[in-house]
Amino acid sequence: MPYTIAEKILLKHCNQKSINPGEFIEASVDVALANDITAPLAISEFKKSGFKQVFNKNKIVLVPDHFAPAKDLKSANQCKILADFAKEQGIKNYFEIGQMGIEHALLPEKGIVLPGDLIIGADSHTCTYGALGAYATGMGSTDLARAYIDGKCWLKVPASLKFIYRGKLNKWVGGKDLILFTIGQIGVDGALYKVMEFCGPVIKKLGMDDRFSICNMAIEAGARAGLIAPDALTKKFVSGFKRKPKFYQSDSDAVYERTYEWDISSLEPLVACPHLPSNVKPVSSLKDIKVDQVVIGSCTNGRISDLRIAASLLKGKQAASGVKLIIFPATQKIYLQAVKEGLAEIFVKAGGVFSTPTCGPCLGGHMGILTEGEVAIATTNRNFLGRMGSPKSFVYLSNPAVAAASAITGKITHPAKI
Repeated sequence: MPYTIAEKILLKHCNQKSINPGEFIEASVDVALANDITAPLAISEFKKSGFKQVFNKNKIVLVPDHFAPAKDLKSANQCKILADFAKEQGIKNYFEIGQMGIEHALLPEKGIVLPGDLIIGADSHTCTYGALGAYATGMGSTDLARAYIDGKCWLKVPASLKFIYRGKLNKWVGGKDLILFTIGQIGVDGALYKVMEFCGPVIKKLGMDDRFSICNMAIEAGARAGLIAPDALTKKFVSGFKRKPKFYQSDSDAVYERTYEWDISSLEPLVACPHLPSNVKPVSSLKDIKVDQVVIGSCTNGRISDLRIAASLLKGKQAASGVKLIIFPATQKIYLQAVKEGLAEIFVKAGGVFSTPTCGPCLGGHMGILTEGEVAIATTNRNFLGRMGSPKSFVYLSNPAVAAASAITGKITHPAKI
């Protein structure tokens, strides 16, 4: 029977001879992830169950990244719950301040998630790891608590959608623009409870950072997972890690619910306008939209290539008067690399704030809250009403080049104009 990559991974992780879309399966997980918002509830439910020991201390990952460094007493207590549980259970993959990063950049960097894995996370952007050819999906904290007990979870096998991209990317256009374009085409529910499989000549030429950006935002189209078939670049990325990856490819006659195919040769940088990731417009069509804040970073675009792009535009320039420029490297390793390359100095000299890794501003938690009437352009993944603070604020989403250019001019700007 022919299968897609997603179906092959799910079949490998359940005790069945075959599976079909729509069918419920009980699957064994390779990684169970949670953060300082979602882990405390999972830990509480695990303890209520009466079980004393987690199923496998090496397969549980705890990353306090959303309100860390702790912004107040409540967030400090949340982080302490993770620290205490990690110590009690002997969990090695607990990453405290100074070692942590934004979870969806940190786990691939450390080789905790690999091709062929089944990964569940109490965070919707767990789908990021599909860029490695893994099946990674978000779940609730109580689902995670069950996995803590026996390493298993119930899953409904999703149908798969295939997305083929042809042509050649223009300058300043990258993975963020491809996924914004896709969401703009199909809508925020266009892949509802489906797998988005990204392929074609354009995808094959993308670097890993761009691939992570694409899969990261699959959830913004309603998808359960986003996947890219492993290739030579993937194999190079995961080489040297202790665990051995398993590389899956979709069968040539695998069944897809629908196939989309686009030539993106004319695509220019895109911006998702308030208040949905699907409200996508070419940056050149946006005139005189002033910004109060620019955020460059997050689990979507906080990797080293993103920072290099932003720095290439900001070098020797100044953020416009009244613009708050905030840059968040996604991990400590990326932070250090940015310092070594002189990128941090560029950002600071441009009038920006170069911060330790945190999810803070993306979810309106801290380190960049918007007040009433303020406008931000960010390289984050969501611009829902009130996402970054006041429900009367406005968030635009873009790639790092557009964000950096906008910081310089004080209004949403095509990077070619800098």
